[in-house]
Amino acid sequence: MNKKYTILAIDTSCDETAAAVTVNDRVISNVISSQVELHRKYGGVVPALAKRAHQERINPVIAEALKRAKKHITYHISHITNIDALAVTQGPGLAPALEIGIAKAKELAKEYGKPLIAVNHMEGHLLSSFVKNSKSSGLFTKTRPQFPALGLLVSGGHTQLVLMKDFGNYQLLGETLDDAAGEAFDKAAKMLNLGYPGGPIIEAIAKKGNPDQHPLPIPLKDSKTLNFSFSGLKTACLYLVQKLEKQEVKNYHADVAASFQKSISLALAEKLSLAIQIHRPKMILLGGGVISNLTVRKHLRKTTRDFGLPLFIPYSKNLITDNAAMIGVAAYYKAQRGEFVKNPATLDRQPNLNF
Repeated sequence: MNKKYTILAIDTSCDETAAAVTVNDRVISNVISSQVELHRKYGGVVPALAKRAHQERINPVIAEALKRAKKHITYHISHITNIDALAVTQGPGLAPALEIGIAKAKELAKEYGKPLIAVNHMEGHLLSSFVKNSKSSGLFTKTRPQFPALGLLVSGGHTQLVLMKDFGNYQLLGETLDDAAGEAFDKAAKMLNLGYPGGPIIEAIAKKGNPDQHPLPIPLKDSKTLNFSFSGLKTACLYLVQKLEKQEVKNYHADVAASFQKSISLALAEKLSLAIQIHRPKMILLGGGVISNLTVRKHLRKTTRDFGLPLFIPYSKNLITDNAAMIGVAAYYKAQRGEFVKNPATLDRQPNLNF
């Protein structure tokens, strides 16, 4: 095993241009350039604009990641020649966005003669709790991971339950049948004319609301499937808003936001509980941007506490939202298994890549 496996990782899966330098499971630098302001007026990510922004930002973001790594006294990684491999998100994600990161990684791998590692973006989210800081401090510094682990990944584009039997050994247990939880937050915010991105706005306004004032259904509450569905909740929210508007109810936004947030939180908790009962994991891993929501997190904590299971959430918010550090660490575990791209020239994006 390479004691100091240094990786330059790139992620352009959606609307963040990200690059990171990692050494084994440690993050030396992690740079994220968000496109939120660019897409805000459109109420969602516009693929063509995302692609153009990635093209404009990818070189400066990589340069900044290397610059920050160079300043690190212990590692002092000043140039691509100092790294052992390149890693890039292959999917899932927006095809035009993925294309930019993959093209850049292939270009650098060829120019500098470095091996290339293709990473599943959702595996990155699953392993984000295993990421340590540059001083080797992290959630698993003194605690050994216990398998099988159950991962709940909740992001803008995906909602998944994954059984992790070991690094590289995963079983997809359930996923969304329609909208992902993050997407549902965005659409609810749009119905309420609150703006974009919906998740943080809904969370902020919900603090002033009563979640029981206008109750909304909990999707698939009595179903024994481990899949998720949020389209029905979205429709119920739309009908509720239309009803309140027709009745000329004033200042209903906070109450509806709170109710919507509660329904999503309970739906996630219900499925997590069912998966725990069926598969008996030894620990729980949370990942994906929606996990930043404190109400969602509160309900999931309660569920795991009820079962007496340890719960792990990435130590930094920059590891919860899309980032390249998690891609670098996922790539490190793939490198240990010898999972390199055999012919980088043929590597292509896989927008619908799954476990």
